Amino acid sequence: MKTKQDYLKETIKHIDIKKYNVVDLVDSFKDMAFQARNLYQAAEYYEMMIKDKSCSIILCLAGSLFSAGLKNVVVDMIRSNMVDVIVSTGAIMVDQDFFEGLGFKHYKGSKFVDDNELRELMIDRIYDTYIDEENLRECDMTVAKICDSLDKRPYSSREFIWYMGEYLSKFGKNKDSVVLTAYENNVPIFVPAFSDSSAGFGFVHHQWNNPDSNASMDSAKDFLELTKIKLEAYETGLFMVGGGVPKNFAQDVVVAADILGKEVPMHKYAIQITVADERDGALSGSTLKEASSWGKVDMTYEQMVFAEATIAMPLIAGYAYHKGNWKNREKREFSKLFQK
Repeated sequence: MKTKQDYLKETIKHIDIKKYNVVDLVDSFKDMAFQARNLYQAAEYYEMMIKDKSCSIILCLAGSLFSAGLKNVVVDMIRSNMVDVIVSTGAIMVDQDFFEGLGFKHYKGSKFVDDNELRELMIDRIYDTYIDEENLRECDMTVAKICDSLDKRPYSSREFIWYMGEYLSKFGKNKDSVVLTAYENNVPIFVPAFSDSSAGFGFVHHQWNNPDSNASMDSAKDFLELTKIKLEAYETGLFMVGGGVPKNFAQDVVVAADILGKEVPMHKYAIQITVADERDGALSGSTLKEASSWGKVDMTYEQMVFAEATIAMPLIAGYAYHKGNWKNREKREFSKLFQK
């Protein structure tokens, strides 16, 4: 039987969009067909969001993105003022980003492996990527430690992730962290299903040991805070990678504002990278045209890209980065809306 060290040898390396000018490549897709042309159009719409002085950009993330090498794409997007708000799954922000911020790694693996052997060695597998479960347990307990240090009350995920960023600013071992970089740049991060991640284990541990008075998550407060950002921003664009809860949560703020009696426009721009199929009626593959029927997304500048994220996201983000119009963009710093 192999040892854990035999499996955990080569680390996943995060792609650096700053190193590769893909503008000419993506521009050439314009005269092709299928998903190449769709990707070009999505890149153009993202570029339009960045150039539109009235538009605030919401980045939605779902899937195993950062474990696959896309973390620094988002770090660079924040540092380059190419995103104003992030809505994500908990796994991406906690199990993958905060995890690496603590100094842990994801490792290159194989799908052709004995998973029973991996389980015995406490190695978790995401397709062809390995994670040390013992490191994940340390991540869980770090979340519990943060819970223990806070006032015992309900928190929005944005609030709690701000404290995670503060923790990394003091004790982190990797500066290329989305949670840390967002904390440093006042970019709020929302994780609507926060407990569905490594953070959930930390909260379970905290609440088990503090049954009468504890920190907790308030998902309705999440919804209200993101709606307040929509009211403040007014014009918005969505850059969605994957689907699921982040996609729906970000789209729903238009309807939430209407329920509050506030008139705001539908999301002016929307692009989505997904491999999900629309035929089963599920959210992840539902088209942006469908979202228009709900009053969430304007149909003028919307584009679906049916492609795998590790290929498509660096091309779209890299296209906008090397176009350089982010250099003239005003910072929103929406986190300041909630600072006392």
